[in-house]
Parts: sequence; C-alpha cells; structure tokens
Amino acid sequence: MAQEEDLKSRLQELQKQLSKKQMFEESVSNIRSLLQQRYSSASPSLQELFYSVVCRVATVLKTRYTAPGFWNAGLGLFQEAEQVIKDAYKKKHLQSCITQAREQLGEIQNGSEELRETQNRINRGYLFEGHLTVDPEPPQPDWLVQSNFLSAAATLLHGESSGQLDSSNIMDGAVNILQGLVDGLDNIVPEILDIDSGVPRVPPASKEVVAKLPVTTVTEEILSKLGKDAACSICQENLVAGDQMQELPCKHMFHPPCLKPWLDEHNSCPICRHELKTDDHAYESWKEREKEAEEERKGAANAVRGGEYMYV
Repeated sequence: MAQEEDLKSRLQELQKQLSKKQMFEESVSNIRSLLQQRYSSASPSLQELFYSVVCRVATVLKTRYTAPGFWNAGLGLFQEAEQVIKDAYKKKHLQSCITQAREQLGEIQNGSEELRETQNRINRGYLFEGHLTVDPEPPQPDWLVQSNFLSAAATLLHGESSGQLDSSNIMDGAVNILQGLVDGLDNIVPEILDIDSGVPRVPPASKEVVAKLPVTTVTEEILSKLGKDAACSICQENLVAGDQMQELPCKHMFHPPCLKPWLDEHNSCPICRHELKTDDHAYESWKEREKEAEEERKGAANAVRGGEYMYV
C-alpha cells in the first residue's frame, strides 16, 4: 500500500513537471520507465492515473511544445502505453495520439525538405527563354479527367468491335475505366448538387480572422470560474492551469491545435454554430442577400398579421 502511495505521488510530481519545458523530455522518459515496470501490477485506480498522465502529455504536446524532440519523446510514450493498456477505448485514443505524433514529425521533416528544395531552386537562378522547367504539371480539372476516361472508353469499344484487342485486355481496361469514372464522380457530384440547390457550399473561416482570435492562458482564477470539470469540447481533455485556449466571438474556448482542423473546413463554432467571416466574397454576398430577404419576409408577415397593406 505504501509503495502504491509513493508511486502515485511520483506520477503526480512528474505530471506537474510536464509544464516546465526544460524538464519535459526527462519527465516523459521517467513516466515511460514507470509504465514499463509498474503498470501491469498496479491497482485499477493507479492504472487510471497512469492513463491520465499519458493523456496530459498528449495535451501538452498539442497546446505548447512543437519541437521534434518533444514529439519523439511523446511518440515513444504513446507506443509503450498502447502496448500495456488493454481497455479498447483507451487503446483507440492512444492510437490516435500515435498517429498525430507521426503526422507532426512527418510535417516537420517535410517542411525541412520543402525549405531545402526552395533554397536549391533559388540557388539555380532564373529560367530564361528556351529553358525547360522541372516543376510538376498542375493537376487536371475534373471535367478534363472525365473527358479522358470517356475517350479511352470509346477507344476500347472500337477495339472490341473491330477485333483488335483480346478479351482479357478488354475486361481489364473496362474495369479500370469504370473505376476511374466512379472515383471522379465523387468530386463532380457535390459541385452539381451545390449548383442545383442554389445554396453555396459553406467555405472555411477567413485565415485573417482565425489568426486574430485571442489566445488566453488558463489561470487558477479562470479555472475557478469555469468549474473543476471544464474541458476542451473537441478533445475532451480537462483544463489545467497553464493551458492555452483560443476564444471564438461566441466566448466558447478550445485548444488551438484542436480548433484549427475544424476551422480549416468550417466557418462556425463547433458548439453553437456562430459563424465567422470567410474569404469567399460570393458566399458573403449570398449571406447578405439571405439576411435582407429574411428581413423582408418577416416584415411582410408582420404587415399581414396587423392588417396593414391589405387592399379591398
């Protein structure tokens, strides 16, 4: 019993040290070591504490530290935890942490490679008349891709009717063409539906607006106002002092790394759907027209209800 209390105190101390940047990697290493040695024999309550500390490491990585060394340390811990923890829900969460860590490390590496490529391109100088560029071709528009598939299908049909192709080649070619057409429909159909519906697809929030959203550091005073169960609604992690939270105009707050993927695809609050401004002028104009039309509809409804503007 005394050993469990000592281990509990040690884990709690290591969790506090995660907030100190210079001690983060060492603390993660110690947590991983304890996880290897003590998790399997620990009581259920202590195993829950282990999992809570590992989740805290994930939150700190997402909200504070972005250097590759920190993510490498976190990745090792997540992989170790995923091996020893048996609960299916927890394993799934840990697998998502592993995936995110690998993505972060991949983005850092890719960013370095892109920087080197840019520098090499600059060092090569300028392209003059008669020079050939080595840049990749731009992607073809969807309509051209579909047109090419239809042309290939027509060629295949002509070859079959004239007996120029054997049956196995015809079958393989037909399957490939049909698969390509089906894949292309996934891109074209949503655009057709948007045109027919008259309602434009909602674009993501304006990058300028998102960049100006205030970021607040959570203090003990803020925590006391929010309550002990306050959490980021996206990742469901409980807030602790020192967390950075991004606030939307509707006053709902989220971890910046949790909110970014949402605002990259949407223009509204994940909770109340309060909309932010977008960079799409056509969509903003449509919203203004809809707002004016709604006011006119309300005015007309009120006028009829009150008996005004009615002619006999």
